[in-house]
Amino acid sequence: MDKKIKLIYLILILTLNFSCFEKKSLEKETNKPELVATSKADTLKFTSGVRAIFQDSKGNYWFGSHNEGVSFYNGNSFEYFTANEGLSDNQIRSIQEDKNGKIWFGTARGVSVYDKGKFTNYPFINNNPIFDWNKTNGDLWFNAGAEDGINRFDGINMNHLIFPKPKNKNADNADNTYGVTGISKDKDGKIWIATYAALFNYDGKIVKIFDKENLNLKVNERLHIRSVLADSKGRIWIGNNGIGVLLMEGNSTINFSEKHHLIHPTSKRNGNKSEPGTLEHPFAIEEDSEGNIWFGDLYTGAWKYDGKTLTNYSISDKLSNPMIWTIYKDNKNNLLFGIADGNIFRFNGNTFEKQF
Repeated sequence: MDKKIKLIYLILILTLNFSCFEKKSLEKETNKPELVATSKADTLKFTSGVRAIFQDSKGNYWFGSHNEGVSFYNGNSFEYFTANEGLSDNQIRSIQEDKNGKIWFGTARGVSVYDKGKFTNYPFINNNPIFDWNKTNGDLWFNAGAEDGINRFDGINMNHLIFPKPKNKNADNADNTYGVTGISKDKDGKIWIATYAALFNYDGKIVKIFDKENLNLKVNERLHIRSVLADSKGRIWIGNNGIGVLLMEGNSTINFSEKHHLIHPTSKRNGNKSEPGTLEHPFAIEEDSEGNIWFGDLYTGAWKYDGKTLTNYSISDKLSNPMIWTIYKDNKNNLLFGIADGNIFRFNGNTFEKQF
């Protein structure tokens, strides 16, 4: 009798333990709390530089840093997210929103999407590279590392598309790669993709390449593209590190900086520091609500082109010519400048005011 009682007692204990274990396992799978930001603050506290600015459909701002992750600003406080919270990397190169309100980040080591407090990550390159771009669709485009291609999200999968490289690669461009440095959509829906070594255009059917030869560069000039803008008038502005701004209109391309005498006579037309009053290293290009074209130069501050005249601005009194990483037009047509010391400035029509 004692043995039977002991056996029944043992079975009850095992059953209770198994039930508790099963319940805990189920809770672990289903009860996934939303991410908690690294920290909160009343001011923007980046110090490594602001590389990306975006205002979402709800009016919130997202700021991407050079190596400190992302800051989210709801109008009252700043929340910070880093790789510790799930980002692919702390260097943020682009920010955009999809039709479902998800926020997408192009980082230095992959793509991250933020939705309902959680990050989902996509690697730069998968095992199925695609050469025929027409086999894919989707309006979300991302850089895909430093080598050879661009990522396109179709709503389900991240597709790695391979660039059609030029047949005769220029010897003086041998140290350049086809890493994506800028993406812009023109008024007809065509995608313009800047890479260090060439500019690509995709119209939904054909991928065209614009290299040194068909961009009419001189013998002593080399491509090192850092930005591109397709403006409202159909012009394509190309920011080249070393030889300034190239302007493509129709079938012709000119060196816009050279035409306006903004390349110094002694310039070596490479990455060397520019002299004051030159526009040789445009890392950012944007169009404002009035149709003016703005350039952010690595060394000489901000430039505005109103169709006739170019005006040079110093953004900060403390940093007369800080490096401008990005220029962004928000939902209220404010023009915001993200600079290398981690600050953001707004152009008020006459001068620059520090924001956030």
